[in-house]
Amino acid sequence: MRAIGVIRKSWRERVSREEFEELLKSAGYEVVAMVEQVREEHPRYNIGPGKLEEVKRLVRELKPDKVVFANRLTPSQAYNLWKELRIDIIDKWQLVLEIFEKRAHSKEAKLQVELANLQYELPLVKEAIRRIKMGDRAGFKGMGEYQVHQYFKHIRYRMGKIREELEKIRREREIRRKKRTDEGFVLVALAGYTNAGKSTLLNALTGEEVEAKSQMFTTLDTTTRRFKVKGKMLLVTDTVGFIDGLPPFIVEAFHSTLEEIVKSDIIILVLDGSESWKEIRRKFFASLDVLRELKALDRPMIIALNKVDLISEEDAREKELLLRELANGRADVIGVAKISAKLGHLKELYDLIEKALSKLPKFQKFEIRINDPSKLGKVMAMVHSMGELLDVEYSEETRIKAYIQTGLIRELTKLGVSVRKIS
Repeated sequence: MRAIGVIRKSWRERVSREEFEELLKSAGYEVVAMVEQVREEHPRYNIGPGKLEEVKRLVRELKPDKVVFANRLTPSQAYNLWKELRIDIIDKWQLVLEIFEKRAHSKEAKLQVELANLQYELPLVKEAIRRIKMGDRAGFKGMGEYQVHQYFKHIRYRMGKIREELEKIRREREIRRKKRTDEGFVLVALAGYTNAGKSTLLNALTGEEVEAKSQMFTTLDTTTRRFKVKGKMLLVTDTVGFIDGLPPFIVEAFHSTLEEIVKSDIIILVLDGSESWKEIRRKFFASLDVLRELKALDRPMIIALNKVDLISEEDAREKELLLRELANGRADVIGVAKISAKLGHLKELYDLIEKALSKLPKFQKFEIRINDPSKLGKVMAMVHSMGELLDVEYSEETRIKAYIQTGLIRELTKLGVSVRKIS
């Protein structure tokens, strides 16, 4: 597929040409031309009439399959552009959804992508109905008036059915999450901009081999695995990547997936440290925007500055200090860790996770008293799997002091041992 890319920039908008080109490439397009304009949004065409004439000329000469806009188009603008160019017109978010369709594998991911597509199409169909009533026969996807009205009804019906199915999946996930919490697991969510290295980090933490590619939106399905930090058992979940200006309809469609971030005990925000400081700053704020939309900024957060093996130590240190300053007061940031997930250099991250764990109410000091020696081995195994052993006094009544997850108390009391909190 051949495409002409169109970017309009203004002082209010953060539009990255490199990122837009990468999106086009990820969706499988060959970019035959890129048109850029610096101006405020034109209400009719998004770009100015003069620049529209330039795009028209390129369409005639290069005969692309689509014209793709880096800016969000209103339904009215999309129709006006189609009438002028007589070629398929899509914007950045339709492009993202095309990538999502290619990457979706699970039933949940496919449903979420379909819901997002329908939510995007709904205002376009409303615009088609409005134009038909005004006597404009633009239609929608070549449909006539009756077909457009019927398609509108179908969209509303299908969106309702998808939401019901996703709600069922969400409830099932909530049951699993509650079970993990009751068992005492600490839940860690990997969040951050697309292609920052979240899946590679999950593999490095857990020893798994989850698919990790250097391309945008490799991960649409959540993946949860176990890992340990100084004897403490944690669960880490990889989530869908963010992108600048992620619109509410995509956040809503993927809410059941993104909910893993909201329900987590600790968020690890992964940033690509090999990029320029300008790009790191832009993606940091874009990620905070999504986390704010999810109401997840109250979670303890660790910033993982990834891929530092690709830059100098001085550059990495400077970016670390700048991020510390940038994050101050904007979120509950425990610290900034310089890491290389690819090479497994994670010491600073492990240290910060340990620091974050000490702040969680899930981990506290307890004394466990055991009168039955036959239960000692099982109790010790549970403590080692879900906490940190501090001291053991062997006598007729064995006393164990340990730093354990509160969810483990129920399992310990089931064994008939005594558990009390200590300072």
